[in-house]
Amino acid sequence: MFNIFNKKKFLIDYLKNLVDIHNHILPGIDDGAKTVDESIQLIKEFSEFGVTNFIATPHVMDNYYPNTPETIHEAFTALKNELKQHKDLSKTYLDYAAEHMIDANFDLILNESKILPLRKKYLLVEMSYLQPSINFNNAINNIGSKNLFPILAHPERYGYLHNSSKYATYKKNGIMFQLNLLSLGEYYGKETNKCALKLLDKGMYDFVGSDIHNMRQLNALKGIKITTKIADQIEPIIEKNIYNFY
Repeated sequence: MFNIFNKKKFLIDYLKNLVDIHNHILPGIDDGAKTVDESIQLIKEFSEFGVTNFIATPHVMDNYYPNTPETIHEAFTALKNELKQHKDLSKTYLDYAAEHMIDANFDLILNESKILPLRKKYLLVEMSYLQPSINFNNAINNIGSKNLFPILAHPERYGYLHNSSKYATYKKNGIMFQLNLLSLGEYYGKETNKCALKLLDKGMYDFVGSDIHNMRQLNALKGIKITTKIADQIEPIIEKNIYNFY
């Protein structure tokens, strides 16, 4: 028998007014938007379903994307200036922080205050998808010593954690979790989707982010459909984004 409560709706229908705290829309400094024009295109597409508030979070990754507060601010300024030329995007709010890889260089930039927190309070961090960071626990402790709250980006994407008890341990240690919206579909694969739904069921997510890098990903996001149950689970998290970062 058909159950109306299992009828799926598009995920983007629930995202209006979301403050996107994880994205790669700043131009030319990582694997996200390559040009200012690409950045503008992404922002326009987001605005069509009601997302106009962004905290851009380019990668800070030693040997790959060795960004600094200066390089990130430069890209932010270039995009901010271009936005002024687009009256149809006048409601766009843009800020910047960074997504910090916990690598061999992380403790150095943390101790030298070369990190970029979200709202001067939360620090977005990630690990390699291949293996956990050797210095992860120490890095988390150091983040706390700086009176910052660590947010682990897309915990559902670390395959080596899927069958471990690490998630519960991380939460117990005060680490916040940020869900990638694309994980609510199968963009990253079935196992990532399965893990995301499991963590969602357990109420482990604190925030959500798009982690959008390009139009291909944004188009994939537009195509994701979710059940009423999932919608009910993510709506309070979206509200938490708005409350903490608007």
